[in-house]
Amino acid sequence: MKKLFVMVAMLMAGIYASACTNFIVGKKASVDGSVICTYDADDYGMFVNLCHFAAGAHAKGTMHPIHEWDTGKYLGEIPEAPYTYNVIGNINEFQVTIAETTFGGREEMTDPTGIIDYGSLIYIALQRSKTAREAIEVMTSLTEKYGFYSGGETFTICDPNEAWIMEMMGTGKGSKGVVWVAVRVPDDCVAAHANQSRIRKFLQYDTEVKYSKNCIKYARKMGWFDGKDKDFSFCDAYAKPDFGGRRFCDARAWSFYNHFRSDMDKYLTYVMGKVPYEETTPMPLYMKPERKVSVHDIMMCMRDHFEGTPMRLDDNIGGGIYNMPYRPTPLTFKHNGKEYFNERPTSTQQSAFSFVSQMRNWLPREIGGVLWFGNDDANMIAYTPIYCSTTVQPECYNTPGADGTTFSFKNAFWVCNWVSNMVYPRYSMLFPSLQQVRDRLESKYLSNQPEIEKKALAMYEKNPADAVKYLNDYGIEMAQNMLDEWNDLAKYLIVKFNDMAIKPEKDGKFLWTPDGKPARVERPGMPDEFVKELINQTGDRYLSPAK
Repeated sequence: MKKLFVMVAMLMAGIYASACTNFIVGKKASVDGSVICTYDADDYGMFVNLCHFAAGAHAKGTMHPIHEWDTGKYLGEIPEAPYTYNVIGNINEFQVTIAETTFGGREEMTDPTGIIDYGSLIYIALQRSKTAREAIEVMTSLTEKYGFYSGGETFTICDPNEAWIMEMMGTGKGSKGVVWVAVRVPDDCVAAHANQSRIRKFLQYDTEVKYSKNCIKYARKMGWFDGKDKDFSFCDAYAKPDFGGRRFCDARAWSFYNHFRSDMDKYLTYVMGKVPYEETTPMPLYMKPERKVSVHDIMMCMRDHFEGTPMRLDDNIGGGIYNMPYRPTPLTFKHNGKEYFNERPTSTQQSAFSFVSQMRNWLPREIGGVLWFGNDDANMIAYTPIYCSTTVQPECYNTPGADGTTFSFKNAFWVCNWVSNMVYPRYSMLFPSLQQVRDRLESKYLSNQPEIEKKALAMYEKNPADAVKYLNDYGIEMAQNMLDEWNDLAKYLIVKFNDMAIKPEKDGKFLWTPDGKPARVERPGMPDEFVKELINQTGDRYLSPAK
């Protein structure tokens, strides 16, 4: 048991550098009947464009090369499908959306001889599937034949009618085998996962479940389980959570549920991670929300920093003078021989991109699927609408010449990071200005949606191709609108808050003196909370002498 916990801790240390979060909403749990899911890709140094794979026919004998998504390493090739579907980002033309989070699990289960990694598996499945169920079949059949190169993964697999969570692991070096289990999220429920296996005793779930023939047998063979099949827990056998799996991973899922349920305190002992796992009650895989959930609600959940919870980040000196709800990494650090840790909220500075996918079964598929997309930390961006029928990416999400070390004013990743990195160190001072622009833009995009889609539907009845082009052009226009606003925001912030002072404004314009000079700046000084802490630490060191 101790060996497992050490092994998991070692794996998790690597996972946190490339960490993700998925939230899921069933169609009867959403305000308008949409199936909704999310993804944020957190990895320092990651630079990712909004990817596109065009639909196409492929001659017999055509091969599909596999390059590991994280590193670009060539792994092998598989036969190409006769026909593949259009994919934009992580959604395809049939509104199928796939996302993931990595949990690692038992190291000895990884198969470096497998030739399909988790990232390649996602985009291959999107190109070959019309439904979530087809995607599950594609993903499991391919890995059972060619092997799974990655460690343990949790996949979110959705379409306009269903949402599924699937967990998958290899079966050891050279095995070219996998164990997997897929659970349908009930339509009236929400679910979440964030780098920790979440599927436990799946044969006791009150929903549809699919699993590999060897899912339980493999654990028995390895001596990791000897009970009745109905009591088999995928999580406990293959990726039992340690402290990090609970506090750094499942805490994100807990915070998501906490937005929609009033009884989440009973799971705090589990997610806080300091009481032995066996003495706690883990959260269910899915739960019914106490109110219907909107796309905007989910966008805000992606911006969560544990506000109002015992893990909140705004009640201690760690946030600095300007109470920043972010902490530098790595997550753990040492002082005087003891190890400490930072919290790991959903919203984090190292996010390369995130999305909220909206899938609707009452609309033509070309109109029903919307990928609300953004580059950078979800708290620091405005999600813009990209329809699933899109075939031409906005330039700001696929900028020629821009990359991980090349800045471009035309690129959303770099402009959004430019702004957020101005805001982070002076968060309480600058964030309200960013928030105002972010919320204004998102409100406009969301409020425009019904009218835009009404017009697209009218076009669709006459010529579907016209509707597709209209929505593609609209997505490009809104993305460019966001980029223009963000460039203006950057200029505004440097002028308004230069040198930690504040230039006064009235009616949206900077003030000038009657003599034609900029009005004198305001110097707000340090917040009272920080002053109190400073005096507590320094005593009379900075006390002015009595006059």
